[in-house]
Amino acid sequence: MNLKEIREMINLMNDNDLIEIEIERSGSKVKLKKASAQEFVAVQKVPVEYAASVQAQAQAAALATAAEQSNADRKEINSPMVGTFYRAPSPDSSPYVELGQVVEKGQVVCIIEAMKLMNEIKSEVRGKIVEIPVENAQPVEFDQTLFYIEAV
Repeated sequence: MNLKEIREMINLMNDNDLIEIEIERSGSKVKLKKASAQEFVAVQKVPVEYAASVQAQAQAAALATAAEQSNADRKEINSPMVGTFYRAPSPDSSPYVELGQVVEKGQVVCIIEAMKLMNEIKSEVRGKIVEIPVENAQPVEFDQTLFYIEAV
C-alpha cells in the first residue's frame, strides 16, 4: 500500500462516516480506526518493517489532511503561461506587491514576460500576500504558484 491508497481509504472513511475500515490485499492487511475527529490509527498484521512504513504513511496522510484544512482560506495565484517572472514593471521600480500587503481583486501583482511581451498578472481575489515562492527574474512554468494569498 502506498500513501495515495491510504489517503483514499481515509477519504472513504470520512465520506461515508465510517469509524473503522479493514482491507486485505496481496497478503497485506490494513486496518484504519478513527481515534477522534481528525486522528487515525493504523494497525498492521504483516512484517514489522512494512507495518512501520504503513503507520508512517498514515500519520503523514493525517498531517497532510490537517494542513489542507488549515490552508482552506489560502488561495494561489498561478502563472497562466511559461515565461519570466518579474515583481516590478522595471528594474528601478518598486515591486507591485510586498509580503504582508493586502491586494484587491483585479490588482496587478506581477508581470510574466513571454516572447518579448509583458503580461500583467492580476489577483482574482482580495487578500493578504502570505508567501512569494518565486524569485524575481526567475523562469516560471504554466500553472506554477507565484503567490499565496490568505482571505481577509
